[in-house]
Amino acid sequence: MIDDPQALAEATARAMYESDACSRWLGMVLEEVRPGYARLSMEVRTEFLNGHAICHGGLMFTLADSAFAFACNSYNISTVASGCSIDFLRPVQGGDVLTAEAVEQVLSGRHGIYDIKVVNRAGEPVAMFRGKSAQIKGHVIAPS
Repeated sequence: MIDDPQALAEATARAMYESDACSRWLGMVLEEVRPGYARLSMEVRTEFLNGHAICHGGLMFTLADSAFAFACNSYNISTVASGCSIDFLRPVQGGDVLTAEAVEQVLSGRHGIYDIKVVNRAGEPVAMFRGKSAQIKGHVIAPS
């Protein structure tokens, strides 16, 4: 069993990332994780553009949702989304790089609230996501 909270968050994130085929396939990079926090980035590829030639909102949502998942699972307790919302603030062009930073706001019992800010390469906010989490049975890394 890993006693250090930072080491546990990092080990949990590595295990989750290895199992997360979607995030890897989309080219998401796990930049940082710590208890209750995660930061991921993703380049906006041509195939991510919608009919308006801007980044599809669903892909911004997916990046934010992945950051949310890494943050709320950082304690090695299996945790899922119980609800979420997103506000899109500005369009994103192809070739830009998005960064999603998930920050735990509240963790009370089995439930948490996380705010995720998505910014473009210039650091401008492009979306704000709020996720509500619920802990379920099990662990990301099996306890020894």
